[in-house]
Amino acid sequence: MLIALIIGLTTAVLAAGFSTSIARKNAEREQRERVARAKQAADALVAAAKNEAQAHARSAHAAALSASLEQRSAAVTELSSVAATLDAREAALANADVEISSTVETVEQRQRGIDEASREIQSLRDRANGLERDTEKRIAGVASVLEQRASVSAKALIDDMTSRWLQDAQARAAAQIRAVEQTAADPAYDRQAKRLMEIAGTRYHHHYLTERNVATLRCGPEIVSVLIDNDNAIHRALEQVSGITLHVSDDKDAVRMEGIDGVGREMIRRALARLERKREAADEARQSPQEWAQKAQEAVAQDIRMLGKKAFTTLGVQKAHPEIVDLVGALNFRTSYTQNQWWHAVEAAYLASMIAAEMGLDVRLARRATLMHDIGKALTHKIDGSHAVIGADIARRLGEAEIVANAIGSHHNDEPQNSVYAYLVAAADAMSGARPGARREMAEGFSAKVEDLERIGFERRGVSHAHAVHGGRELRVYVRERDVDDATVVEMSGEIAAQISEEMTFPGQIKVTVIRAFEAVATAN
Repeated sequence: MLIALIIGLTTAVLAAGFSTSIARKNAEREQRERVARAKQAADALVAAAKNEAQAHARSAHAAALSASLEQRSAAVTELSSVAATLDAREAALANADVEISSTVETVEQRQRGIDEASREIQSLRDRANGLERDTEKRIAGVASVLEQRASVSAKALIDDMTSRWLQDAQARAAAQIRAVEQTAADPAYDRQAKRLMEIAGTRYHHHYLTERNVATLRCGPEIVSVLIDNDNAIHRALEQVSGITLHVSDDKDAVRMEGIDGVGREMIRRALARLERKREAADEARQSPQEWAQKAQEAVAQDIRMLGKKAFTTLGVQKAHPEIVDLVGALNFRTSYTQNQWWHAVEAAYLASMIAAEMGLDVRLARRATLMHDIGKALTHKIDGSHAVIGADIARRLGEAEIVANAIGSHHNDEPQNSVYAYLVAAADAMSGARPGARREMAEGFSAKVEDLERIGFERRGVSHAHAVHGGRELRVYVRERDVDDATVVEMSGEIAAQISEEMTFPGQIKVTVIRAFEAVATAN
């Protein structure tokens, strides 16, 4: 039994060992097979990678060859183009060399011709100089012989002939002046002049109200408090920029302006009106008073430029120098006896142009001269003197024609009239100022001014008459010839002018003319 058990166990152990051996062999075989399959796969991958690498290498080599071929082709093409260009340039240079050679040869030929012509000209010039000297000698000899035969020198003869011609010319001019003076007194000329003025006056119609310069502005206590706030900062800024003196009323509700600059007064009025309309303007003014006042001045300056351009455009006149355009625009803020001077200038220009058209004159020139005739009034607050003289000086300085400048300077007889346009401007100016309703004037003040002028003129010894003419712009004093000599006349005019300046207040200038006439009377029987 035991032996059988031992045999069974031994058999079992042997069977197990055999099974294990077989299993191990099978596992080893499978492992060898897997390793073989793995090696085969790896070899396949390596082979594929080698093939792919070879393919990539061949593709890269082909691309590089293609790019190299393309570059080579482009380089060959470029070289061909450059070579063609060089060939063309060489051909052009060759042609240029030929042309230059031909030109040089032509220039040399011309130079030789010029040299020959110069030698001929010099020879002719030398001959001409010799002939001229011979001619001068012969003329001098003939003149000497003629002077000896005539018993008078050539210079004396020339002086005598010149004197006679001058006397003849003066006689003809005096005859023409007498003829003009005689015809000027003809009533027919007065009727013709009145007819032309009536035609112009009836053809032009423009209605506008007269203006009065208001010196006191009732702006209220709130605006006055803004002006005097911060130690009168805004008040001082407005005065400095505008050139107008401002006085606050005792009730602190109004401001009074002192100054004759219409532009400055308008700037003050607009600045205060802006403070009334916009409350935020007060804060802006408090922050920077000077800059705020300058902005108000610039706004007025823009309107002045616009009005100046408008006047020239409305009349169809070519624009003048910008400074003259600004002066024309500034006339809108200047009045004469409540007449707006911008409208007065435009109205007078229309009247002058219509009279010029009736007389066959240059209409545009008449308009131009008349439009600018009062530009000096825009500066009378800065420059002393007659506005006509000031305007003429400005026109001449800024390149206006002398005929225009003379018309400006002579429209109040401050200088002699040199053309018909000067008389035309004076007539149009008088028509516009004398139009019914154009101006308002205190008769008492004007009468007092005339009486004072004539009183001052009569105070001198030897005066027979004294008359204020041209609206009080000129005083004419007539003296007796037997009581006053010529030297005294000169002194008297200066003394009268000085006395008028001391005793009277007036705008512009007053001309003093002292007249001493000698009259010789004879009776023919």
